[in-house]
Amino acid sequence: MNGLKTLGTWLSRTEQQSKLAILIYHRVHPKPYNRIGLEVDAQLFDQQMGLMAKYFNVLPLADAVQSLKNNSLPPRAVCITFDDGYADNCEVALPILKKWQLPATFFIASGFLNGGCMWNDKILEAVFQSPLNTLMLSEIDEHPLAIDTKENKERTANYLLSKLIYLPHAERAEKVEYVLQQAQVTAPNNLMMTVEQLCHMKQQGMDIGGHTCSHPILASLPEKEAEQEIANNKAYLESVLGEPLRVFAYPNGKPGRDYQAAHINIVKKLGYECAVSTAWGVSSPDADCYQLARFTPWDTSSGKFMLRHVLNYRNTLPEVV
Repeated sequence: MNGLKTLGTWLSRTEQQSKLAILIYHRVHPKPYNRIGLEVDAQLFDQQMGLMAKYFNVLPLADAVQSLKNNSLPPRAVCITFDDGYADNCEVALPILKKWQLPATFFIASGFLNGGCMWNDKILEAVFQSPLNTLMLSEIDEHPLAIDTKENKERTANYLLSKLIYLPHAERAEKVEYVLQQAQVTAPNNLMMTVEQLCHMKQQGMDIGGHTCSHPILASLPEKEAEQEIANNKAYLESVLGEPLRVFAYPNGKPGRDYQAAHINIVKKLGYECAVSTAWGVSSPDADCYQLARFTPWDTSSGKFMLRHVLNYRNTLPEVV
């Protein structure tokens, strides 16, 4: 407890004013998650949000960015964001955010609403739900891929995700369906939000942002197709929610690799006020508000979670493109 007080005191120093930290979450599982990735369960998320409420000033993203540009942020300013639009954001995360009276922004890949499934989740389902002990995927790798133990499942899943992520969009989709077929697994239809859940999130005071329709690597698409992904997503979500979207998140989000200067210009042209990347760090008033830094708080203990924030505040500005 003394350690938390010490870290809280450090964060209270005036040097932390005018710096904005933005957290990235994806899923919040009802119970401990036994696969891969930097994801949290309800108990851990509740613990982290309690620390947010006690030690930080949590702001809506668009409002925080305006204060950042005006150099008027409160000290220890933080925004909470979620990517993609998972159903558990509404079912599990929302009640915890409401409990602690915290705002958050949810970036929605609209093409997966109402029963869709993202490609990476299909790979995870194929590997972890397959009744087989070995995957034979000759179209991807000539060697058998073991999935007989948890460790082998993790190894194979990580290998397939890294192997497929930067393939052209259509080719990747084809390969993912091939993996599902070989694994003898059907993709789930209940991982992502419904439109009704999305509207409920908005009604409960959460902010909704754009995240493209089908979550492609924008840099892998022809520019016209990338613009359609961003524009159609924005138009659809605005028609559902009945108000303009103010904020956007680049899919995957690595500057210079997953998105480029042309995509930043598209986001500006479409009227977004700011956009977030996945470059780690905090943003200062001179940061590009269309390439704001974010980071994932993966630590499971309160002390390490708080220390991660201290270290994050010391990071430099993200790489820009």
